Amino acid sequence: MKIIQPAVKIRTTELDQNKTINLVNYARVCYQSGEYSGDPGVFLNRIIKKGHESVIEHEKVTVTFVIDRGISNQIVRHRIASYSQESTRYCNYALDKFENEITVIEPFFYLEREKEYQLWKAACQQAEVAYLELLKTGTPEEARAVLPNSLKTELVTTYNLREWRHFFSLRCSEEAHPQLRQVTIPLLMLFRDIFTPLFEDIDFDINFDKSNYAKIIQIT
Repeated sequence: MKIIQPAVKIRTTELDQNKTINLVNYARVCYQSGEYSGDPGVFLNRIIKKGHESVIEHEKVTVTFVIDRGISNQIVRHRIASYSQESTRYCNYALDKFENEITVIEPFFYLEREKEYQLWKAACQQAEVAYLELLKTGTPEEARAVLPNSLKTELVTTYNLREWRHFFSLRCSEEAHPQLRQVTIPLLMLFRDIFTPLFEDIDFDINFDKSNYAKIIQIT
């Protein structure tokens, strides 16, 4: 059994600051006011404060979450979206390309609680043993019945920028699951850097320990 940390992968082509300029020009079609030569941030802040967020649906961003299956179930509840997810029906973790083992996401909240951590680890290991045994007489879609919520999954997620605002407002708050905050807060920080006027007003759990932030992996 392999234990890994969560992460978020994003292609650098998705981090195009021209998207904010495009949104300004799309919005000005409504007023037939021509191209805008001013600060796009000022214009977009004004649009958002007025509640005219439909304008920012014209641009989208795609990321890949590397998380556990439990967290993925919360993300896919956002319905204005497109998803592609690692399939436990078709992925056979007994194959060499998976190194003949399952991969699980480490729950950071158990790292300093040795008893709980060992209970979690033992449960995942037992699930792996049962899974590999069931594969000897059945299919991956049958054997997956014993796989744990901690199983690593990759979830390609595409939202328009309005839905990203909604997503972050819910999933970065202190009420969100801690393992969800682990990936969403650092992603929000990246969005704030690239698309500042669209995300600078989104609140997040400022007390969440930065040492637990997931790694953001930019892919060229």
